[in-house]
Amino acid sequence: MAELVNMNNIFWRGACVGITGITGSLGTALSKELLRPEYNISRLVGISRKWQDQDRLRKELGDNDRLRLFIGDIRDIDRLRLALDGVEYLVHAAAIKSVPACWYNPTEAVSINGQGTINVLQAARDAGVKRVIVISSDKAVAPASGNLYGATKAVCESVTVSYNNYSASRQTRYAVARYGNVVGSSGSVVPLFINQRENGKLTITHPKMTRFWITMSEAVHFVIQSMESMLGGEIFVPHLPSSRITTLASAIAPGLEIETIGIRPGEKLHEVMLTPDEAPRTKDLGWAYRVEPQERTWGGLPYIGGSPVPADWVYSSASATRLGEDELRGMLSKFV
Repeated sequence: MAELVNMNNIFWRGACVGITGITGSLGTALSKELLRPEYNISRLVGISRKWQDQDRLRKELGDNDRLRLFIGDIRDIDRLRLALDGVEYLVHAAAIKSVPACWYNPTEAVSINGQGTINVLQAARDAGVKRVIVISSDKAVAPASGNLYGATKAVCESVTVSYNNYSASRQTRYAVARYGNVVGSSGSVVPLFINQRENGKLTITHPKMTRFWITMSEAVHFVIQSMESMLGGEIFVPHLPSSRITTLASAIAPGLEIETIGIRPGEKLHEVMLTPDEAPRTKDLGWAYRVEPQERTWGGLPYIGGSPVPADWVYSSASATRLGEDELRGMLSKFV
């Protein structure tokens, strides 16, 4: 009996794949997925700053034949050019992702998230990378006052889309993957609540606050499908549910005392994934929304497929499909 065709094999077979920030939560999970036999990639190249984390990743992956790790900083464009030599598909996941850390370290936030991303885009062009996906966040959408993390990610999105102009005569194309909070990722509220549970009290910022949620497995497959689908200039946004923070707290620690400490600088009561300004340029692809660029001066194949969303639509965690405690517990099963 003939073997069924696997689209992953066709797209990824024999490819050299790169990941910036490879030792982070997404980078690690993405590496484990792409090194599975069905993708059949030829090489996985990663760049990150800590050799200790790279040693940990080598042991976790156990594939020294295909894994190539570079110690380096995305602010060093020469190091990036060296690391990306021969890479065909690149996921740019390196960033300072903490709202408080960016607020207290503004120059580092701008330098790493802003200039660092520009360096990645330029080095990818110089190295002849075919496709680049830049990881973004719902916090990039109309960032709240004081949220420097969201502001830097908004800049990254704009620069990524516009960088297609600089490679119009070359093969490199750029797109964005924008999504919400990853359940259990480092620095997220889930590990915080789990630690606080041991002390007998959880702290929340506001009882009506809502957030979008995505599992790490869903995030990995969303990034992979975005890479496979992109033509250049798109912002891909997944279909995500949301919940109140109080519901999450109850799912992790039922009946435990909850203290309200107030909204922190740069936080919103509700996150927004798509705005009315983007809605006229957005198509629902079934597996995700595709936000098309306002101008496409670099040309290329036309975007195909998808249904228009309402012209004044707002994709907000306040109105998205709500998760209950049982559903959240299912998503949290490996953490709590």
